[in-house]
Formats: sequence, structure tokens, C-alpha cells
Amino acid sequence: MTWSAADIPDLTGRVALVTGANGGLGLACTAALSGRGAHVIMAARDPAKTDDALAAIRAEVPEASLEVVPLDLASQAGTRDAAAAIADAHPVLDLVIANAGVMAMPERRTEDGFEMQLAVNHLGHWTLLSRLLPQIVAAPAARIVTTTSIARFQGSDVDPANPHLEGEYDDWRAYGRSKLAALQLALGLDAALRAAGTPAHALCAHPGIAHTDLQKRTVREGGGGSQGPFWESYAERRGMPPARGALSQLRAATDPGARGGTLWGPRWGGTGDPTRRFLVRREAIERGIPALWEASMALTGERMDVEAAAAAARAKEAGR
Repeated sequence: MTWSAADIPDLTGRVALVTGANGGLGLACTAALSGRGAHVIMAARDPAKTDDALAAIRAEVPEASLEVVPLDLASQAGTRDAAAAIADAHPVLDLVIANAGVMAMPERRTEDGFEMQLAVNHLGHWTLLSRLLPQIVAAPAARIVTTTSIARFQGSDVDPANPHLEGEYDDWRAYGRSKLAALQLALGLDAALRAAGTPAHALCAHPGIAHTDLQKRTVREGGGGSQGPFWESYAERRGMPPARGALSQLRAATDPGARGGTLWGPRWGGTGDPTRRFLVRREAIERGIPALWEASMALTGERMDVEAAAAAARAKEAGR
């Protein structure tokens, strides 16, 4: 059974947040969601690139309801500022697609001293979601979608004793670890949302091989070793266009039949129609979730307190 953007239900009145919304898969998600009536918050780092993305979407969807919030996931302070701006403007968030990411970058640290790939691909989203939990659980049936990769099979669990891979850094290993963390975040968060009795769900998606700027940036930044140029060339020749690569994220976010705690991706692994994927080694993956929570809380100072957010939402609803 095929699934396309035309299968996205009417999203009029829904508020969606997409990180990395100014290019590649994030831009494709933004165009598709706004085309079905959602108000989309475009959270992205580069203002000039975001202006171009806005113009491109409005040329395609003149009636698109769009809002820009600057977001640099490599900065914990900047991420908290973005979360505060979103929370102030929107009491309810219906959809969050945690899409932004970097791939196989050379070893470097953020302003907070975090390893860059872990910081952008996981810790930034951890803080953003933690700060926006009250808005998410206030929605009638919110969806959170994190973005993983087939490279997660190269990754290992985050070690709280050495979260930044000091003395052990390898660009692909660090990327795979950050993308395994994205999957573990979705699984752990969905379990917490269920335990707290909220109607929200967390899911995970991987795009397969999509022809975006991700591979090109890896090469430009001098990362990826000999694999960098290979994947850049492979994506150009065989990768799906962004609009098709984004379908797994979009289906996880909008298909009424998509259940929490599930993984979505292309049918043939790298390409194909978006479908639910069997989660290989689920028990082993879940065993790493407590360590990820420990490291993420220690590094960011954010607790991801679903119980507190749910209790506050219930109290607010009771007081109406």
C-alpha cells in the first residue's frame, strides 16, 4: 500500500514545530504540513536560508501559515530561548518533528563543551522537548517524531562516564551513536508519556537515502573520511528527492494509525514507500535508555519531567 503527502489528513487548526525547517527534509516536511492547513513553526539556524525557504514554500503554497523561530541546537542557551519564544506564543503544540541534524563531522565541541554531533542531533532536541512538554501534553493527541538513520547500527549507547567520546572519537561512530540516541529518545519518551496517562505519543522515523545537503556538508566540513565522498555521490545518483525522503517522518507524524513507540522508514531500507519498520534488537536498544536519560539530564540540567507536565496540564484543564 502506497502512502504520499496526499494522505496527510486535514491539519487545519493544528500547530506543528519542525526543526531544521529551512532545508532538505525539514523544508519538505514544512511544505507538506502547511499545505494541509497546519500552522508550522520553522525552527532553524541560518536566517538567510530560512528567508529563502519561506519564499519557496509561499510560492508553492500561497496560503501557508508559517512562523520563524531562530534555533541553534548547538547552543543550550539558544535552544532554551527558542523554547521560551514558542511556549509564549503557543499554549498547545500538536506536532513536533525533531529533524535537524549533522552527519559525520570532524571532532569539535560546542560552546557548552559538548561533542558536536551528540549536541545537535540529541541534546539540543532533548532540551527543546523538555522545555515544551507542557505545550505538547496539553494537545488533544500530540505526536513527537525524532529522526534516526540506518547509521544507528554503527552506534553504541551513550556512556554517562564518557559522553563526548574523549580519546575515542570517530566521526561515523559518533554519528551512529547520536542517531541511536534519537531512537532511544522516542522509545523512552513514549513510555513516559503513556505512564503519565497523556494522549501524546512519540515515534521515530528514518528517511533512508535522501538527496539533500546533509552529505555535501559532511564533505565540505572535512568529515566522513573516504565514506564521505562515496555517500555524497551515492545520494546524488540513487537518493530519493527530499519530498519523498520526508514521507516517513510525515507518516509517523500524521497517519492516524501510527502508534507510539514505533519506527517508520522506507520499505526497502534506503528507498521506497514509507512504512512501519521492524525494530531490530529492541530489547538491547531499550536497555540503553536509562543511561541516555542519566547522561542527558546531567549534561543539560533538563529532567524531561513528563509526570510534572501532565499534572500541570490536568490541573489547568480542571480549573477551566
